[in-house]
Amino acid sequence: MSYQPFGQQDYYPPPPSPPAHTNGKSIAALVLGILSIITPYIGLLFGIIAIIMSAISLKEIRNRYEGGRGLAIAGLVCGIIGTIIYALLIVLFIIIILFAAGAGNDAINTFNFSTNNI
Repeated sequence: MSYQPFGQQDYYPPPPSPPAHTNGKSIAALVLGILSIITPYIGLLFGIIAIIMSAISLKEIRNRYEGGRGLAIAGLVCGIIGTIIYALLIVLFIIIILFAAGAGNDAINTFNFSTNNI
């Protein structure tokens, strides 16, 4: 048995820690966020679901020390952008319909007015 003095002991670094598990909801939030931007008509629904899933994912990542925080934030941003885009398009579409309906009644009333004067 050989005795090594304190200063000459071999140093072995600790084994590397396993990579952090990526949260599945953060991946789903990113996919839904991207779909909310590029999918017409149901992009608003995808955006709302992406925002909710991102919030849940960020909470789980914080509590469980999982990976995927960047994915969740990207899904949140894409979901917000997609929701805003389609909400504005729906409001614009409603305004156009209301103006068209109002202009159509004015055109009909003007036409009836001009034929009564003859």
